[in-house]
Amino acid sequence: MKNSILKRAAICFLAAAFCILTAFAVLAEKMMELDGNSSQRVYDMAELLTEDEEETFEEVIARQRKTLDIDIVVVTIEHAGGKTSQEYADYNYEAAGFGNGSGHDGILLLIDMENRELVLSTEGKAIRIFTDERIEAMLDDIYEGASDGDFAASVEAFLEDTKYYGNQGILSNQYNYDTETHRVSAYKSIQWYEALLAVGIAAFVAAMACLSIKSQYEMKEGPGQARNMNLAYRADCKFAYQNESDILMNKFVTSQVIPRSTGSSGSHGGSFGGSSSVGRSSTHHSSSGRTHGGGSRKF
Repeated sequence: MKNSILKRAAICFLAAAFCILTAFAVLAEKMMELDGNSSQRVYDMAELLTEDEEETFEEVIARQRKTLDIDIVVVTIEHAGGKTSQEYADYNYEAAGFGNGSGHDGILLLIDMENRELVLSTEGKAIRIFTDERIEAMLDDIYEGASDGDFAASVEAFLEDTKYYGNQGILSNQYNYDTETHRVSAYKSIQWYEALLAVGIAAFVAAMACLSIKSQYEMKEGPGQARNMNLAYRADCKFAYQNESDILMNKFVTSQVIPRSTGSSGSHGGSFGGSSSVGRSSTHHSSSGRTHGGGSRKF
């Protein structure tokens, strides 16, 4: 009797272990599907989209990746593997090798069904393009479809907004704000080589103008005029000194009381506070130390 119970317990344990290992194997297989070296950019692991919708979105993304020069990825998952939605998005963006160039420029949309959360993760140039204000506007549009269970509409809204803001480019007052170190990195629209070229052109134009004026007003010496030219500017020159004195006639003094600031109103901080936050892109660091932007919204 006792041996029979032990056998049944062992069988149940082995069956449970097999199910758990199978589940982890399936999850690992799905995780490995993310590959930045392939042309695929829609990974519907939660099976929220139809095959036709996936194909349509792949075509749209392929066009936008060429015109905007940033990577664009859509991922849906059923389980986040113990990570927060933002951590999952950042980690898998890096692990899969997504992003253009050395800056890993790109944006990823994650629809996390386990945590019921929508996440946008940006890196490189995309951090500067998609400011906090633009991220919030995009999440507003993406949320509309997700709240109704229409996730295809969410992906469509994401791609439309990505194209719209990508074409607008980086705002002139854009800056990155590191939420962990509080460091600010302002966007510089003029590169050093552009400034150097501009200075070189300006110097060349100024030199040509000076040489032209000098050649027009220069006194050219003739064979018999050298002596007269050397003495002409000295003719009738003399020095005269006089005693001068200043007399104070009157004095007026005006006083005005300047009220002390109480500091109870108005905005404080440097040039990156207040209304200038319109161009801000808040950033954070992933587990690997790389910098990401973006945001999230529960649905």
